[in-house]
Amino acid sequence: MGIFDYSREPQADIAFVDMKSFYASVECVERGLHPLKTSLCVMSRADNANGLILASSPMFKKVFGKSNVGRSYDLPFDIHTRKFSYYNAKRQGLSISPEYVSFIEQWAQATLVVPPRMDLYIQKNIAIQNILKNYASVDDILPYSIDEGFIDLTSSLNYFIPDKTLTRKEKLDLISAQIQRHIWQETGIYSTIGMSNSNPLLAKLALDNEAKHTEKMRSNWSYEDVESKVWAIPKLTDFWGIGSRMAKRLEGLGIYSIKELANSNPDFLKKELGVVGLELYFHANGIDESNVHKTYRPKSHGLGNSQVLPRDYTNQSDIEIVLGEMAEQVSVRLRRAHKKACQVSIMVGYSKIENKRPIQAQMTIEPTNNTNILTGYVLDLFRKKYSSGAVRNIAVSYSRFVEDSFSLISLFDDPEKIEKEERLQSAIDTIRDEFGFTSVLKANALLEASRSIERSKLIGGHSAGGLDGLK
Repeated sequence: MGIFDYSREPQADIAFVDMKSFYASVECVERGLHPLKTSLCVMSRADNANGLILASSPMFKKVFGKSNVGRSYDLPFDIHTRKFSYYNAKRQGLSISPEYVSFIEQWAQATLVVPPRMDLYIQKNIAIQNILKNYASVDDILPYSIDEGFIDLTSSLNYFIPDKTLTRKEKLDLISAQIQRHIWQETGIYSTIGMSNSNPLLAKLALDNEAKHTEKMRSNWSYEDVESKVWAIPKLTDFWGIGSRMAKRLEGLGIYSIKELANSNPDFLKKELGVVGLELYFHANGIDESNVHKTYRPKSHGLGNSQVLPRDYTNQSDIEIVLGEMAEQVSVRLRRAHKKACQVSIMVGYSKIENKRPIQAQMTIEPTNNTNILTGYVLDLFRKKYSSGAVRNIAVSYSRFVEDSFSLISLFDDPEKIEKEERLQSAIDTIRDEFGFTSVLKANALLEASRSIERSKLIGGHSAGGLDGLK
């Protein structure tokens, strides 16, 4: 098949397990409801007209035609009154008829809109990871995200299914079905599994492009299926690793399908797209030499924090309060990593009513992890770029790290003052490590614009948890 000898390529028995609508399913199960038949969405800040839909059940998606991520104003009904929203429907170009309005309002009344509970989802994830450990060693399991992950069953197939009359493909399907049942029996959550007797990439492609649409919610793609299945993926953006921007670049090169990508000249792709082009060429031919047992470690590191504000911030001093808090939070993480930053970056996104491009700025600095110094740089960047306008989301990040033992002291620096600040900073960090980040706060944390206390209750930016990366 093609120009590749697949017998020379790595072969493993891989299952890629994905919890179906994980957050929404957990919420349904907790309420004693069927996760596949209940219309439910998990919405952050549902009391806000700009509420963010984090997850939704399969029935919610089917009825309202919405994917997981969206805003409350994207729905064809008002989440407070549950009445049909002509304004929202018109914005989306929906055809409005009495039958459609009645249909939407009936389902809107039956739909549950619930807040996120990140601590609960983490508990369920841990329970599922413990289930997977019944089928493979810890080294054979690679979590991909909170609701999905790879499990290498190469060493487990013959142990669980010793029947020599069955092929490895049949054994992989049987043990994957067993995993699905086990997860459902223990948690009530349905799972989808992409399988491959070849490599992790083909298991992931099987999940995304076929398993989710089959009755048994399982599918196997291996080397022998590359031409018939991988090349038949309908859109470039349905392929792992190809987003809308990469798809446009490929189309600019005259490549409009996965089959055309697989049959392109690899030298041409490398010349036009670099190493990524060559990687996509091999992936389109089903070749992936990644190893579940070797965790990917990025070469370049950065630390950052971002947040969507609960309302439009129009007062510059209020915006600066939040920027300062975020600068401090990331500084703490920087010191915990025993690093100093040589670059500071900010992003300030405007409210949709402004119709303005976001502010993006960065600057190179002398190595530091001092909160006051880094906060000063963050505010300087902001003040140079901001003039006016309602702000809705912000981000602060530090990068280009050196070890925290590295120091540059000029003739104009006061060593005693620097040492005193470092001791104070270290004392505050120690107190926060022991008693939590909010045990020591600046006075402006009590101001209405501050987000420190509120965010101390969050996990990953959502309710029930802690500051991102902070105790």
